[in-house]
Order: sequence, then structure tokens, then C-alpha cells
Amino acid sequence: MTDMDRRSVLQLTSAAAVAGGLVAGSGGTAQAARRAARRIVLTGRRTGANIPDVLTAGVPYFVRYDLSDAQGAAVGTENAHCLPVAVDLDGSFVLATLVLSLDDGLITAATAYRRPLPAVTESPVNPRPWSHTFAITGGTESYAAASGSITIDHRTRDEDVLTIDLADTAP
Repeated sequence: MTDMDRRSVLQLTSAAAVAGGLVAGSGGTAQAARRAARRIVLTGRRTGANIPDVLTAGVPYFVRYDLSDAQGAAVGTENAHCLPVAVDLDGSFVLATLVLSLDDGLITAATAYRRPLPAVTESPVNPRPWSHTFAITGGTESYAAASGSITIDHRTRDEDVLTIDLADTAP
């Protein structure tokens, strides 16, 4: 990936929630090409993260995964920027943006979710599985004006499964 591609992914990550609202608000989703609803399931293998041992409100972290399809072929990357906004003894409430950089385009998404403590989910031995769901805010190329949801199941510390449910974009 070139520096420009990385810069573009980071910019899309930062703007995903805002841009999705603007596009939907201006009727952009109604102008999308007709596409039937479909489900895509991908597996992610963590290749980078800076998740702190103790989450602090206002201190962001990132995660990055290489993605593969059901046949094991590489199809892109998953990049998330996460910001804890409230932290307590059971975990934190996190705002997050997500960019899936796939071979046939980008998918952007945003969420707010309750995250378990890193001590429970980041342990190399017997980590607790957990999941959360993102709202798809848009995309590029094959995913232009995409909508729907992405559920991420964190099965182990370094592996997740993404279920991407793309909505029917027919008017």
C-alpha cells in the first residue's frame, strides 16, 4: 500500500461517521446503483494494535487485521480507530470508526459499544470472546453508497470474524 493509500484510509477512518450522515442526508443512498442484499464473511488476523492495558477516557487506540475469505485468500485489511469515552471497573464505552480496505473498494463504518476490559479480552491464554456491530456509513468502488452492518466477533486475542451484511440499495 502506498503512502497515499494509507493517508486515504486514515482520512476515511476519521471521517466515516460524519461522511455517512452527510451522504445519507443528501439523498446519496437513493442514487446508488441497484444491488441486492448480500452477506460477506471474512476472517481477520491481527497485525497491529496499540491497545493499552488500562483504558483511559479520551486516549485512543487502533487495531489492524489482515483479512481473508472462506478459501483463505487475502482480500484486504481491517483498520479501526477506537476512542474510549467512559471507563469503569467492567470495561469502557467506546466510539469507533472502521475502514475495510478490500480488493474491490473500501467500506466505512462507525459504532459506539461497550468494550470488556483488555485484561479479559487481550490475554494470550483463554481470552473471553466478545462482539460488537458497526453501521456501514459508505464506501467506494464496488461498495459506493453502501449501507448495512458489520458484526465483528472477536473469537481470540488475534483473530476475528467479520459478518458484513450489505443492504439492498434499490430505491
